[in-house]
Amino acid sequence: MTVAEVSAWLRFTLVPGVGPRRQLALLRGFGTPEAALFASRAQLTSILPPELIDLWLAARDGAYDEAVNDHLAWLEQPGNRLLTLADDWYPRPWLDLPDAAPVLFLKGRPELLASEALGVVGSRNATPQGISNAEAFSQAMSAAGLCIVSGLASGIDAAAHRGGLAGPGATIAVVGTGLDRVYPASNRELAHRVAQEGLIVSEFVLGTMPRAEHFPRRNRLIAALARGTLVVEAALGSGSLITARQAAELGREVFAIPGSIHSPVARGCHRLIKDGAKLVESADDILGELGWGGRTPALPGMGKSARPRWDAEEQAVLDAAGFDPVNFDTLLQRCNLTADRLCAILLGLELNGAVSALPGGRYQRLQGAGSSG
Repeated sequence: MTVAEVSAWLRFTLVPGVGPRRQLALLRGFGTPEAALFASRAQLTSILPPELIDLWLAARDGAYDEAVNDHLAWLEQPGNRLLTLADDWYPRPWLDLPDAAPVLFLKGRPELLASEALGVVGSRNATPQGISNAEAFSQAMSAAGLCIVSGLASGIDAAAHRGGLAGPGATIAVVGTGLDRVYPASNRELAHRVAQEGLIVSEFVLGTMPRAEHFPRRNRLIAALARGTLVVEAALGSGSLITARQAAELGREVFAIPGSIHSPVARGCHRLIKDGAKLVESADDILGELGWGGRTPALPGMGKSARPRWDAEEQAVLDAAGFDPVNFDTLLQRCNLTADRLCAILLGLELNGAVSALPGGRYQRLQGAGSSG
């Protein structure tokens, strides 16, 4: 596109209060952003309410010149790109949405938008086992050639991106802020890596801060882009369940990993399974359901060859722990050990990746820490 055409698309998307549905209506009514921007007040009345018409006409008269110039400068930086409905790279799956974003901002590798993809989402407050599962499943899916799509949040999302980057499928992060922001800030290093090796996408203009209402909008893009969505951990009422519902409504597959009946972050997954989501125990469960050819490599850390040989006391502690979170006093009663000895064994198991210490003095055995034989 020429600079004039890019500027028109930017003005078109910078008008506050005019979201994707109205933008699509304007494009249907006038054909191009330029035509919509130069429409008369009378022509706009059938699409925009009076208070938005004034803002729209202000855009034509230069009200957003500074913002347009800021975006043009951002687009000159390596890896940054504007994607519009008129662009060949615009993903066809997003056209299934009634509120498809006419303008998107990209940082990274735009060709990943043409990849077959799997959405992986879940709790921000994930358990160590959930984070391990999300990263391992995502790495296995990426090794099989699927691009991992998630939302760059803490917890499961971050683990999914790390797993995706570990394989050739790579990863796409769909975010709920402008691309000059990283949210949460703790994911800054991960975001930079995704921008270099994968792709970050936003429908929000530069300078947009994180707001609660942005994340359901982000979630619909994740659900639409992917062939299916895997929910690793989710509490009831989680935004991940919104993503799963949106995926189901779009005719995409929904997968869920079951967890402990005592875990709050497993209840959302159990609800999904009750409602018809596919219960997942292995990466092959997903690949088979999607009709994706071949078998994926074993999940990292899950095979016998990756597992240390536990001595009798260590194995007894693992057996006593089970796979639900358990507190120290309960373990002490089950194991018939002294407190000092149990502390020493738990420390060794934690260092070897067999158990994880949780808040509140609890411990959780990690999947893959099996029998000594």
